[in-house]
Amino acid sequence: MKTSTSEGKRGIQCTAQNQLDDLDFADDLALLSQQFLHHNPITLDGETLEDVESFTYLGRIIDEQGGSDVDVKARIGTARVAFLQLKNIWNSKQLSTNIKVRIFNTNVKAVLLYGAETWRTTTTTIKKVQVFINSCLRKILNIHWPDTISNSFLSERTNQLPAEEEIRKRRWKWIGHTLRKSSNCITRQALTWNPEGKRKRGRPKNTLRRIIEAVMKRMNNNWKEQKRIAQDRVGWRMLVSGLCSFTKSNRRK
Repeated sequence: MKTSTSEGKRGIQCTAQNQLDDLDFADDLALLSQQFLHHNPITLDGETLEDVESFTYLGRIIDEQGGSDVDVKARIGTARVAFLQLKNIWNSKQLSTNIKVRIFNTNVKAVLLYGAETWRTTTTTIKKVQVFINSCLRKILNIHWPDTISNSFLSERTNQLPAEEEIRKRRWKWIGHTLRKSSNCITRQALTWNPEGKRKRGRPKNTLRRIIEAVMKRMNNNWKEQKRIAQDRVGWRMLVSGLCSFTKSNRRK
């Protein structure tokens, strides 16, 4: 960062009109920012807030990178614990496969996909979630090596949607609920807010907002139209079904 001044002829010529008389380097700025935070901590109701790299809020892990990788990893770990706690049910000879799968959906899958509506999904994220689900279903069906079963037949036999499609449906249902809220609701404002300013150079991060807008663009849609449709719950459900089937057909091409 440079600081220029027009008072006197100090420093070196930086441009045709400015003199450079002060130069701050990145490491100096980082040191100053740390000193500022140390001497000027953020407080709330008189209580000093700790500066952390991540924290848990309502069961979700929020980290300084703003992604979903840490949260997805934690959800898989929590769901694995829930699955192991029900080991006696999976091994039961008295319960049908249909009942076991229903228990899996309500007690394990619900834990796994908690908060998935706002995940910044990537191919890697979807694969990790799907691998865990398939592993659990194979154990429920008592399919072990060397016995094998294809993933498609496994999903069909247990009546499971692909993880990607289920997360997408959850996301768009949540978007509909959010768009029906009042305009001064902070959740709705956060969803549709477009911050001003310039971003850093390089490829932009694939944020949740960009994922949503990419789907809307393929459907020749926009936020204004989405808000209008969301007011009609039946119409919104039809839109969600159309979005999921549209994306699914594109993936097959």
